Amino acid sequence: MPSIHRRDFLAASAALSGLALSGVPAFAQTPRRGGTLRVSVDQAVSKLNPLVTRVNPEYLVAELLYSNLTRLKPDMSAEPDLAESWTNSADLTEWTFALRKGLSFHDGSPCTAADVVATFEAILDAKTASPARQNVGPIAKVVAKDDATVVFSLSAPFADLPVTLAYTNAKIVPAAVIKGGLQKLDREAVGTGPFKLVSFEPERQIVVARNDAYYDKDRPYLDRIEILVFPDVSAEASALIAGDTDLISTTPPTEFGRLQKASGVKALRVPSGQFCNVNFGCDQKPFNDVRVRQALALTVDRAAMVDFVTEGFGSPGNDTPLNPAYRFYADLPAKKADIAKAKALLAEAGYPKGLEATLIASDRPGQRTQLAVALREMAKPAGFDIKVETMPHATYLDQVWKKGSFYVGFYNMQATADAIFSLLYTSNAAWNETRWNNAAFDKVVFEARATVDETKRRALYAEAQKLMNAEVPSIIPAFFDLLGAQREWVEGYQLHPRGAVFRLDHVSLGANAPKRS
Repeated sequence: MPSIHRRDFLAASAALSGLALSGVPAFAQTPRRGGTLRVSVDQAVSKLNPLVTRVNPEYLVAELLYSNLTRLKPDMSAEPDLAESWTNSADLTEWTFALRKGLSFHDGSPCTAADVVATFEAILDAKTASPARQNVGPIAKVVAKDDATVVFSLSAPFADLPVTLAYTNAKIVPAAVIKGGLQKLDREAVGTGPFKLVSFEPERQIVVARNDAYYDKDRPYLDRIEILVFPDVSAEASALIAGDTDLISTTPPTEFGRLQKASGVKALRVPSGQFCNVNFGCDQKPFNDVRVRQALALTVDRAAMVDFVTEGFGSPGNDTPLNPAYRFYADLPAKKADIAKAKALLAEAGYPKGLEATLIASDRPGQRTQLAVALREMAKPAGFDIKVETMPHATYLDQVWKKGSFYVGFYNMQATADAIFSLLYTSNAAWNETRWNNAAFDKVVFEARATVDETKRRALYAEAQKLMNAEVPSIIPAFFDLLGAQREWVEGYQLHPRGAVFRLDHVSLGANAPKRS
């Protein structure tokens, strides 16, 4: 299979986005105001506190209710959110953000620089357990210069700060709430976002209504959004086809073909760096032996995995979390299945008669189980006897995620190479699931983070990818195109490659949309 280059990937992305949005006039009319949008998601919104959300439906709700200092545009660049502008020192170790005037939280209290400082102090406090702690950059100190100015002092030069401050878990919350205890945000929402919380039923429905005090007086266009939980993806697709819902934020390939053919439905697709992987506990037998990990990786037919797991809506992976969607992607030689070499490595590791292991997969999304079953079959000829165990997603999060030694993960694309490495693979990663803890990898990632020179930075990230490709802390066999669907009356929506960004405040309903109370 030919390698895919970044320029080709971006061209494909633009083409697919154009197809997804076909029918939209070149000169769009002014969005209509009002109406209720019904969005379906495939799992419960268990976490309402925006600093600790973990999965896409939770990110969606948090984005409606809260704001960051910056927002992530579809091209992965930063745009203003609560901060209207920013400047940096020449050495990139100090960044100053100017807040918009007249910001207020949903409870009517003003949002000032003090709230930003308190939020980032909470994020950087390990006790908060926020994934943003390792993903907002090398922040050493945050101070309020005045009510409308925030200064970030960094421990190293960092060019990506405006992008990383748009991270999903870096939402600004009131200093008063932090002081009183963040547990308040488990059932309430006190944000500055475009919508306010009306009701919260985690397993069934979350309802939000327009925030009339939002800083943008034009947006949001909608009066109300209802987020409906559909554990059954087939029923979710049927609800959209029937017009009972308006938008599916993400849909599996198994339902995409049906949605493409449905009358009045617009199927959406965009290439992305989203992936499933097989995580190894590199600190536990048998996966603490690199030869075992390398052997299993050599059993994978990656082209076949794309067909089986993504239903053709994806591209091959090479055991690093970067693909051509990322700025610093390195085009390494593509791995090919080699059963003979896999057997030899397994024998060298002390398993000449093969190896038994249990691979755990959550039932959400369904591609996790598909990947596990495909790997089981591909690995058999090399002597791997893999038992696949599927469990409910809530059980997986509680009992396996970040604890297990052999399980299937699922991750959105991040905005930068540093963000995905720091989320999953450095020794101090927020979600250090593999416990690979490779000092050489840490060194090059940290050095790249502090490097301004583009050529040197690219070389460092290439070295990081080579280390992962060789030592295989996890197998990453395929990347997913993002798939979704909407009714034709939904206007202004675009699938975001990041997967965890939705921008529903830009959405409106056409004149033919159903009227809902």
